[in-house]
Amino acid sequence: MTDLPHIASRLFGTPLMIAQPKLDAILVVLGSRLAGLTPRTGGGQALEPLDLGDAPSRETAITPDGIAVIPIAGALVLRSGYLAAASGLMSYSDVGDAIEAAASDPRVRGLMLDIDSPGGEVGGLFDLVERIRSIRATSGKPIWAVAGEAALSAAYAIASAADRLTITQTGEAGSIGVVAVHVDESGADRMAGLSWTFVHAGERKIDGNPHEPLSPRARADVQADVDRLYERFVALVARNRNLPPEAVRATEAAVYRGDLAVKAGLADRVGTLRQALADLSVTLAPKPVPRGRTARPTESRKEASMQTADPTIDPGADGPVSPAPDAAPVQGPVVNVPDVMQVEQRLRGEYAELAAVAAQAARLGVKVDAAEAMAKGVRADALRRSLLDELAARSDAADIVATAPAAARLAESPIVKRARQAAGKGAPA
Repeated sequence: MTDLPHIASRLFGTPLMIAQPKLDAILVVLGSRLAGLTPRTGGGQALEPLDLGDAPSRETAITPDGIAVIPIAGALVLRSGYLAAASGLMSYSDVGDAIEAAASDPRVRGLMLDIDSPGGEVGGLFDLVERIRSIRATSGKPIWAVAGEAALSAAYAIASAADRLTITQTGEAGSIGVVAVHVDESGADRMAGLSWTFVHAGERKIDGNPHEPLSPRARADVQADVDRLYERFVALVARNRNLPPEAVRATEAAVYRGDLAVKAGLADRVGTLRQALADLSVTLAPKPVPRGRTARPTESRKEASMQTADPTIDPGADGPVSPAPDAAPVQGPVVNVPDVMQVEQRLRGEYAELAAVAAQAARLGVKVDAAEAMAKGVRADALRRSLLDELAARSDAADIVATAPAAARLAESPIVKRARQAAGKGAPA
């Protein structure tokens, strides 16, 4: 049976960041079961285990595009080791460990937090959010999130740490507030003929105990603690979402659904997990493949799309557009050869990234000129952001397909031709 007194100690008299409907449901069920453990009902009677919801999945999945999907579901607590696996709780330490493991995995190029949680305890939350920010900065891998169907209170604090937050049409975000619960059992004690006496040292030692009404001093202390935590919560969301603290405070802990969350600045777009994965895939650099490969008719669409990672291969050309680093050296005097080669490799790499974005854009029906972008000094990440903004405005965003069609062999790639012209070469080498 679930340890009910232990759960009660985590709920009563301590600040929580949890959505009110979920808190009400837990308190109603928990209260009826705790009553069965007190002397006034005879005690010792068998109680049904407390059901806090289905146990959330804790398995991280990695998509073919190298995106780790990390589920964050159920009520959130600092530690859940004292509960059975079926309790429906998830610990902050488990969440942090899963994110860190995914970010350290060489197969993973980006992370997606799949969030469906009403929130939970305050303890451990702020440390987890800082840990996520540190992991993102250290790994350099993007961390996105989806609220489907709920990212509320403590769960929203986690979601706000992501680079981008997508919310489903009926998903909920917000509940940016703090609550503390005190249960006054003194009336029930009198009806049961019970009288409690506390022998203590320290004037505030028994403040807030459940066997007497909450004193004004104890209430003021709890309120001050809640207020301090609330200000920290507001500041955290304001920083992560780039919002004025006044705007966050003005939500008054309200819950926003779907497009209303986007309008309030609490989410970036409305969409599904599948759409968010497709969007993230577009922003990721192509997977590396061995140099010198070209598309063959028998290769899969995914294999063909991966070839754009080679800086010497154009998606539509028959072969290299420039010599490989191990090609025969150029005759004549050369000054600072290592520096020149480094610059050449860097330029080829930058062009390859732009060409990859252009190829992905073409598959999505958006025309992008990689050579023109290169000539104007546009970086690949800026081009990806521009592409995402245009895709988000389209009504057919749900049909985005992240995999690439097989690369066709062309006598001359328009991208290569324009690049050569921009470089002043005029004609193919």
